[in-house]
Amino acid sequence: MNKKKFSTSQLVLLSLLTAVLLLMSYTPLGYLNIGPLAISFNVIPVAVAAIALGPTGGAIVGGIFGLTSFMQCIGIGGLSAMGAVLFEINPILAFIQRFVPRVLDGFIIGWIYKITSKFSTTYTASAITGFFSAFLNTVFFMTALVVLFGNTEYMQNLIGGRNVIVFICTFVGINAVCEMFASTLITGVVGAALGKAKLVPQGKQKAKPAPEAKEIPASVVEVEAEVVSEEAPADPENN
Repeated sequence: MNKKKFSTSQLVLLSLLTAVLLLMSYTPLGYLNIGPLAISFNVIPVAVAAIALGPTGGAIVGGIFGLTSFMQCIGIGGLSAMGAVLFEINPILAFIQRFVPRVLDGFIIGWIYKITSKFSTTYTASAITGFFSAFLNTVFFMTALVVLFGNTEYMQNLIGGRNVIVFICTFVGINAVCEMFASTLITGVVGAALGKAKLVPQGKQKAKPAPEAKEIPASVVEVEAEVVSEEAPADPENN
């Protein structure tokens, strides 16, 4: 079975996006920590990778995002307050909760771009992909958190007897909204720029309107008709 391989330019882009993600992960550029949660802008390189390199590229960069997120559970690249507690409870489950949702996110949004680019422009498809990169990251992250750690004392104290859906909405709140807004806007602009540079699969192009036919004045038509009649050869039978 033939396996699709990345071209040299795609490998270079993958390396560049990985470097950007690592830079964002280990500097204040990638996270804005607010209480136990953090507004993460690392979903943006994942979205760009999914656009330029497809589901596989999105999954790879998403996996790198997941690894850096897990490293923060032990204080590498900054300390995640929640991650540190989850790591103490169960390090294996903490790794799954941090890693798997990001891989799934990158893989799925790669397909989202493939589908949406068939009936929309590169900018629109990129913006949609950016939105879902942040949205699915939040959904998968919180779902894994509740499923894997929902019965722990730590999570029970956070939930406080509320409905799980209500807890998730109030817990992520403005953080998720900021991530979605930033990811949608920035990914749309970057995707469109890469599209113009022919570095990403192109979306549907806008059809150019056909040029309008110019109306020829009647006087010009009459003059041309007279010229043609004068230049026409005489009928030999009338000579």
